[in-house]
Amino acid sequence: MHAVTSLSMVSLLSFGYLSMDWIKPNQVEEHTQNDASITFEPKQPPHIIFILTDDQGFNDIGYHNPDIRTPTLDKLAAEGVKLENYYVQPICTPSRSQLITGRYQIHTGLQHSIIRPRQPNCLPLDMTTLPQRLQEAGYATHMVGKWHLGFYRKECLPTRRGFHSYFGSLTGSVDYYTYGSCDGPGLCGYDLHEGETVAWGRGGKFSTHLYTQRVRKILSTHDPSRQPLFMFLSLQAVHTPLQSPKAYIYPYRGMGNVARRKYAALVSIVDEAVRNVTYALRKYGYYRNSVLIFSTDNGAQPFTGGSNWPLRGRKGTYWEGGVRGVGFVHSPLLRHKRRVSKALLHITDWYPTLVGLAGGNVSLTEGLDGYNVWPTISEGRESPRLEILHNIDPLHRRSGLASGSGQEAQHVWDTSVQAAIRVGDWKLLTGDPGHGDWVPPQVLANFPGSWWNLERNTEGTGKSVWLFNITGDPYERSDMAVQRPDVVKKLLARLAYYNCTAVPVRFPTDDPRANPDRNGGAWVPWVGGDEDEPKWNGVYKKGRNKKKKKCKLCKLRSFFKKLNTRIMSNRI
Repeated sequence: MHAVTSLSMVSLLSFGYLSMDWIKPNQVEEHTQNDASITFEPKQPPHIIFILTDDQGFNDIGYHNPDIRTPTLDKLAAEGVKLENYYVQPICTPSRSQLITGRYQIHTGLQHSIIRPRQPNCLPLDMTTLPQRLQEAGYATHMVGKWHLGFYRKECLPTRRGFHSYFGSLTGSVDYYTYGSCDGPGLCGYDLHEGETVAWGRGGKFSTHLYTQRVRKILSTHDPSRQPLFMFLSLQAVHTPLQSPKAYIYPYRGMGNVARRKYAALVSIVDEAVRNVTYALRKYGYYRNSVLIFSTDNGAQPFTGGSNWPLRGRKGTYWEGGVRGVGFVHSPLLRHKRRVSKALLHITDWYPTLVGLAGGNVSLTEGLDGYNVWPTISEGRESPRLEILHNIDPLHRRSGLASGSGQEAQHVWDTSVQAAIRVGDWKLLTGDPGHGDWVPPQVLANFPGSWWNLERNTEGTGKSVWLFNITGDPYERSDMAVQRPDVVKKLLARLAYYNCTAVPVRFPTDDPRANPDRNGGAWVPWVGGDEDEPKWNGVYKKGRNKKKKKCKLCKLRSFFKKLNTRIMSNRI
């Protein structure tokens, strides 16, 4: 483990990190400006800084949970607008695809799972992305961090999808120090890229620090007075593996649960990164005409240290714990600051909102599912969004339904299909929404234990329809499906309507040519530009052994395989 070597850093973390002024840097710079807390009218389109974290739960930020130390994020959010009715997707690729395209998954073909490293799949090439629209509006566009939107051919890379520069990892999960990424036993490769080439020789530097340094370098070399800038910082943190430098773990030494302790340390590193980025915005002249957006990509995985408490469910599920996102907007350009917004917002809304802020023409992009919500965020107006299609996944069907389960609903919608929709106050789920436990914070050394069992979901396995009034019951404890069949029928009809607009699922089988051993030891594009597009009728399936061994060791392996299935979402 590579620890922070600076004695001043250790001293800072040990003797007063939280008491220091949030705009004072903690590395090499000093505060040089005195920013007045007033609203400034932009002379040109604003600089846009979008910071996306990975797997940060609803309960994993200081203003929701004082056990987590995030003084920078807390102050930025308090001085801006907290988004407390904001939704993302339950896993990585879907959230990123909807941010970049402004479209629901059913309209991009990415409605099933994630894009695996060996799949010949990526964000549809015929769709104009958010950074492409911003480039058309005159922006310099830069991306630093995790991509996870496919890379099987060069046309899929960030530099071909609207970013002038890119520095980061293409797959879904990498080692924070070595940048190794695996897609199964023996299928590992190096994954750190500079533009369209492999960035060899960077191992040993912690990714969050490395990415922050790159952002600050871009900010220092760009002239903010001549051209607006769009910076997309897509942090790997706080995704597994839980690799935190010891200096950041020390303040959480009182936490009994080791995974929770390391996870909290990763959140503190994110806070430090945002602190350094916001300081650079001030130092280099961006801040007064800037909009900073902070968002998570999905809910946390409780079994690897995260927490969505008191929300139900976790990453990979359509319960609130999987899709209710942590988010806020901080900007001197906000008309009404220091407030909490309960307006219904979704990650697809950033596309038209940011294009509108940039002075671009949103009408040039047809088929958007997002809305321009800047008046809602800045002025407190009502949200134009009345509903959210969380997803329809036709490849995920629930088998073994009890007889009579949702018989009336079957005439409107096949309730074995995994789907979820929010309309006004109401939320409907069908099929298999994912594990629906309420998981308290893992503060006990031997968690889970008897306390956790008190919050287990005890509903029968044959159930296929759930209905909740999310406004009155945000924790999804009172299923109203039986009491309100009229609402169930209306929301099922909405699902049927959306399903008529869906495109075929893009989820091809693995391509053996993607193996890093065939590509110099790194994850890189492997399909040439002259090759035909793969056919999308193939569905990914894991190989199965033809012969099953009957032995005690096999039974033990089977047990751990089932256990791993429960926590598989921490891989993605």
